[in-house]
Amino acid sequence: MIRRNTILAAVAVAALGMAGCSTVSRLNPFDKKDDTPAELAGEGQRISIIAADQVLEPAEALKGVDFALPTPVKLDAWPLPGGSPEQSVGAVDAAPNLDIAWRKNFGQANKRGRYVTAPPIAADGKVFAMDADGRVVAMDARSGSQVWRTGTNPGDNKRDKLGFGGGIAFADGKIYAVSGHRQVLQIDAKTGAVGWRTKTSEAIHGAPTVSGGRVFAVALDNTLLTFDAATGAPSWTYQALSESARILSASSPAVSGDTVVAAFGSGELVALRASNGNDLWNEALSRASRTSALSEIRDIPGRPVIYQGDVFAVSHSGVFAATDLRTGQARWSLPVVGVTAPLPAGDVVYVVSKNGEVICASRESGQIYWMKNLNQGFKAKKKGGVFGLGGQKQNRPIWSSPLLAGERLLIVGQTGELVALNAKTGEVIKRLSLKGASTIAPIAMGDMVYVITQEADLIAIR
Repeated sequence: MIRRNTILAAVAVAALGMAGCSTVSRLNPFDKKDDTPAELAGEGQRISIIAADQVLEPAEALKGVDFALPTPVKLDAWPLPGGSPEQSVGAVDAAPNLDIAWRKNFGQANKRGRYVTAPPIAADGKVFAMDADGRVVAMDARSGSQVWRTGTNPGDNKRDKLGFGGGIAFADGKIYAVSGHRQVLQIDAKTGAVGWRTKTSEAIHGAPTVSGGRVFAVALDNTLLTFDAATGAPSWTYQALSESARILSASSPAVSGDTVVAAFGSGELVALRASNGNDLWNEALSRASRTSALSEIRDIPGRPVIYQGDVFAVSHSGVFAATDLRTGQARWSLPVVGVTAPLPAGDVVYVVSKNGEVICASRESGQIYWMKNLNQGFKAKKKGGVFGLGGQKQNRPIWSSPLLAGERLLIVGQTGELVALNAKTGEVIKRLSLKGASTIAPIAMGDMVYVITQEADLIAIR
């Protein structure tokens, strides 16, 4: 049973067996076998929006049916964690050969209490990353050579046990960085010089989104914070429901026009006016189970994604839903336990479950075209122990959100490899060894795809 006030490990690092400080429980949500919610919530619990008997399987009606994918586009920048304010880019034209061009280390790798969790971004011929100590590094996109390095930790809280994570975004020649050290910074993208620095009352473990002259970020206490991008002055805030058990991770908000959609540890998906914070609608992506205490962790760790008038998001408690952006009405939902962002593209939407299943569903109906289990054949082994007794059981590998490059889905995982799937069928096209684990989705700029690993390596793939 989950204790009150338990805070769980970040998605990108939980499977490493993180344990630790007084605020971080030794309970690891990815260690358990039963992570598929099975029943509706009981009396006094939140009501499920998914039927109890709904199962995941390809639809008979879609067997052999083709679907359209967007035309691949060569991007000149990837300025935000999801590539755009909507956190969606469609298909990219990059890395046709899937060969590693170079690998460069950019700073501190995972270590006890510090983790590489921030998605990279790319703009102005540079790739920007944040290492496990919260340092922002600019690297030349063609060679990987370091251009500059700037720290986000002010130096007075090195022992802060929540001082990990955060992220970066690019807009108008500036880098906007947030961190677990309770800092929001504006950094010059050319020189690394700090323009302004604003202190927050709570740690921020997810990357910011910058749009319309505002910086949006979700703090650990389930508060959406906003700041003036030019000055760093705090603006309006939105407080979601408090949640005692959650994952130490926060997703990046998605913005479309004057609507910002944010996801919280409470399982709430909320749409607000970006200009003033007025509430537009609120949906709970929550599904409780009497057989799995982990379904009570309602967090939505992955980014919500806006695509052609719908919002797509998946929760840890087992709800993957499409919601009308204007009205907040749920269009369809599937029982998927997820910790990463969905990828809508053309007629379909892809999502990777916590179990490692890649699911291709109709964007209009939610019916499934195909499923591919990336963890098929995985056998859990124990590390340590004596004569097979004791030791720590290995977790099933966690996989990232996909990147659609042409008609290939590129996904990286804790196995230390990049897997390319046929986007139409789910068949494996190629496996590329990265020699380093990663659960952070690849990004693209120009003809390159970029991946960062938990060892703080930036890998360029051509």
